[in-house]
Amino acid sequence: MRIDRRQFLKILGIGAFIGVGGWSMFEVVSKREIEAFVERYKKVPEALQAKRWAMVIDLKKLDEKIMNDCIEICHRIHNVPALLNPKEEIKWIWKEKFKYVFPEMKDEYMPEEIKNKYVLVLCNHCENPPCVRVCPTKATFKRKDGIVMMDMHRCIGCRFCMAGCPYGARSFNWRDPRQYVKEENKEFPLRMKGVVEKCTFCYERIDRGLPPACVEVSKGAIVFGDITDPNSEVRKILASNFAIRRKPKLGTKPSIYYLL
Repeated sequence: MRIDRRQFLKILGIGAFIGVGGWSMFEVVSKREIEAFVERYKKVPEALQAKRWAMVIDLKKLDEKIMNDCIEICHRIHNVPALLNPKEEIKWIWKEKFKYVFPEMKDEYMPEEIKNKYVLVLCNHCENPPCVRVCPTKATFKRKDGIVMMDMHRCIGCRFCMAGCPYGARSFNWRDPRQYVKEENKEFPLRMKGVVEKCTFCYERIDRGLPPACVEVSKGAIVFGDITDPNSEVRKILASNFAIRRKPKLGTKPSIYYLL
């Protein structure tokens, strides 16, 4: 269900009016609205199932080609616009140096090879996502399987979610992105100017029985599965390897794990 400007202002007014009674506009735009959005993306019988999806990225197996392949396939199938200006760049998955991804691990004796090694970064699909808490229209919300979603039709461009995300995993469309998409994928919706977007764990593939595209082209460097299942591959890998997550002290509990 799309909320137009008039509806939103009406909701805002009601929220302000009944706020004195202990309610808030976050409760007015609530469960019914979210369920209407989810209804538009019903799963097929062969859909992949999990109580909470997680991803393990093995940094020892990542090389430049694999990272570039992951970025290329993700951005191509999701119609991510190619903007050259870094200040306007839209990115769902990208490369960043280890020392910037894990600043809390900074050490004067850390090998230069590790500090300057490029790693893949994307939305962490946190168990406690701050972006969801601050969104006034519930344009961003968490599915039952842990995927943090974006309803671009409901986004009003306030960018509260960008301010709330401690990982810089969201991008704002300062321009109409459609003119910067080279080859449009007709099966995935184009966005518009003035909305926020990000990685959604390829929910549209998961709901059709396929793994995320980056996993498919990673040649084993990225593993995806249900972290609540002790027999899943991700759990077996984490049980036998040392893994780290980004900014653990924040308590967001990211679903992306990195093997050193």
